[in-house]
This record gives sequence, structure tokens and C-alpha cells, in this order.
Amino acid sequence: MRIFAVNGSPRKKGNTETLVRAFLRGAEQAGADFELVRLTDLHIQPCIGCGGCEKTGECVLQDAMQELYPKIQAADRVVLASPIYFYGITAQAKAFVDRCQALWSYRRLRERKGEWRDDPLRAGFLLSVAATRGQKVFDGAILTARYAFEAMGLPYGGEFLVRGKDGRGELALDSGTLARAEEAGRKMAAGGDEEGYFSKNQE
Repeated sequence: MRIFAVNGSPRKKGNTETLVRAFLRGAEQAGADFELVRLTDLHIQPCIGCGGCEKTGECVLQDAMQELYPKIQAADRVVLASPIYFYGITAQAKAFVDRCQALWSYRRLRERKGEWRDDPLRAGFLLSVAATRGQKVFDGAILTARYAFEAMGLPYGGEFLVRGKDGRGELALDSGTLARAEEAGRKMAAGGDEEGYFSKNQE
């Protein structure tokens, strides 16, 4: 199984990075191969809404996204990880998501030709950490992730969400949550989500 994961946090070695690495560690234990990229390290321009991809299925902007598109398309699992900023994902993660409009256009063009086939065995997953414990703190991120994965041609597999972690390194001290994240990664790699495992894992 091939997993492609993107970390949208601008903070190095922060809580989001700790979470996604635990999640991927579990997936690796289940036999999966993964690649993790840190979006802040890449040059990704914001979508300019030019409509060029609607004609060709390809983005006109030439930057790091051109390297990420084939990785998204080749992956069995795509993981989007982001802390919560103002009840949504970070600017870095949102730029990545917006540029996936080209994948949506690519899909629509192939559908019109009868060449698109959904693959129910593929899936996208959201990992997120919030400093607060608000009941709706993840609602915006989940909605964005659902539509982002739809654009990528991926069914939504679920989310692993952690509340109340703000200080740098705080999550690294929470062995219980990290153990549950590893287990979630193993289940993701195994293709199982018994009894809504992912959606239930909200701290």
C-alpha cells in the first residue's frame, strides 16, 4: 500500500507533525510504504482561478504542485494533516487543497469521455490538532477535507482529531493519544474502519 501524506503545519516538530508521524508509524507497521512532505518547505502558489485546468485537466502554474499531482494520483491513501487556525486548516494546507481543482477538472474531463472509474479501495484521511476544545472546532477542516478528497477522486475515509493541545511538544507527552494514532494508522493501512473507528477518535 502506498500512502502519500502532507503536513500543512508551518511549525517544525510541532503537535501536528508528532501526530502524523505516529499515524504513519502505525501504517508502516502494517506493511505500508509512505511519503511525508512538509508543505511549508515547498513553493506552492495559490490558485488564480484562471480556468485553464477546465480545458486540459492540468494546472497552468508551474511549481511544486506539479510534482505532487502524480503522487496523489498514485497513492492508495492520501493523508492531509493540519492544525486548526481560525476553525479551519492552515494557509499552507488550503493552498494545496485549492490547487487540487486541477485534479477535479481532470476527473470531470475523463468522466465526459467515459474514461473515469472510481476506486473504492482508495481513501483520504484528515489528521488535525486544535488548541481549544470547542465542540465545532474541527467542522470547517472536515468539510474542506471531504471536498478536497472528492476532487482528488478519493472516498473520505475518516479523521483522527485531537483537542486541547497548544504548546510545542505537548502532544509528544501524551502517550495514550499517540498509541491510538498508531492504531488508527494500522487500521487505515489494513483497510478497516470497524464501527466508525476514525470518526470516534476525537480527543
